[in-house]
Amino acid sequence: MKTLLIICDGMADRPVPELANKTPLEIANTPNMDWLAKHGVCGIIDTIAPGITPGSDTAHLALLGYDPYEVYTGRGPFEAAGAGIDLKGGDVAFRANFATVDDSGAITDRRAGRISGTEPLAEELQKISVKGAKIIFKSTTGHRGAFVLRGEGLSHEVSDSDPHEVGKKPLRIAPLLQEQQPTLPVYPLITGGIRKYVVRRNRAVKTAKILNEFSKKAYDALDKHPLNVERKKNNLPAANYLLLRGGGIVPHLTPIKERFGVDGTCVAAAALVKGVCRLAGMRVVDVPGATGSVNTDLHAKAKVVLKSFEDQDFVLLHVKGTDEASHDGNARAKIELIEKIDAILSQFIDEVDLITVTADHTTPVSVKDHTGDPVPVLISGDSVRVDDVQEFGERSVTEGGLGRIRGKDLLPILANLMGKTQKFGA
Repeated sequence: MKTLLIICDGMADRPVPELANKTPLEIANTPNMDWLAKHGVCGIIDTIAPGITPGSDTAHLALLGYDPYEVYTGRGPFEAAGAGIDLKGGDVAFRANFATVDDSGAITDRRAGRISGTEPLAEELQKISVKGAKIIFKSTTGHRGAFVLRGEGLSHEVSDSDPHEVGKKPLRIAPLLQEQQPTLPVYPLITGGIRKYVVRRNRAVKTAKILNEFSKKAYDALDKHPLNVERKKNNLPAANYLLLRGGGIVPHLTPIKERFGVDGTCVAAAALVKGVCRLAGMRVVDVPGATGSVNTDLHAKAKVVLKSFEDQDFVLLHVKGTDEASHDGNARAKIELIEKIDAILSQFIDEVDLITVTADHTTPVSVKDHTGDPVPVLISGDSVRVDDVQEFGERSVTEGGLGRIRGKDLLPILANLMGKTQKFGA
């Protein structure tokens, strides 16, 4: 049974006064989504839990049936896996942004003007050496990259360098574990616990020192790189700083084939999503023209989706640009991309048995960041119990037959409709 899960990143929104208090999804012309909703079952999803603001990493873990509270070990490993870096035990991986800092060291643009074509900068970063670890860096999409430290005695228990705000200087990376002085008397069991804590802290201190040294060397190398010299001449933001965040180690994810009996393929541009799917045991397909931005080639993605169904029964199609437009506060761009996504759905309606459309989180254009609001979901196919919802939107689907579910419930529901689930009990 061919099953397609379409995740429109950050598509869900809040009412916008300038849009007659409708959301971009509600005001967009979406005849195919509305048709699927009318011939399917709808509801809303709290991706993590009610009121909890999801990261894109934890949200996608949940939508693939995992409990983020049990398996999440940081965003970095997913970025690295999605970038094609083969992670090893002991590696510490981070998500990275090329950013712009001025002569005073303050951040003027956290995304360096949404720069693309950063491969020459990545090559320069690979040349940097630091004592105690090997540097692995790879550019992904736009201003993003994946950064890995490889060596002995490293730790992911360190802070980020990204203050998430322009006008501030990058943060100095520090160990997250505080110094702990044992109190007397110290019993053997307590002593053992303290020793383990001290080892962890020492590793975190070492890792923070390495990262701060690297950050300084990276700035020195990037700021004078010919690519950035040219950008400055053209009054473009120089990608002269690398912000690091989301440090983590490789999580253990039981493959979805083993958990749900489905062979899965991921069609996405965003390294994070590729990484989540790859570590979940899914096949990841690179699509020429897929940019992870509002200008992505949706038709090329659609062709790969249909091709994937020749030997797979489950495909995840991810579109990142709706989230990008949201973070930019650009309602018009978000509406236009939603309508483009809707247009390609016509290619799937007659070819796919089960179609699901949802978002990983809400990103209101008014907030320009993720929020904890639930997201709409529709499931359309011959095997569903059709409800009375007539159109697809954040508010209309609340009357649907799915009700209000959590993200980790979605894939078991789809597996049941696909006939893949096993009886629980006698």
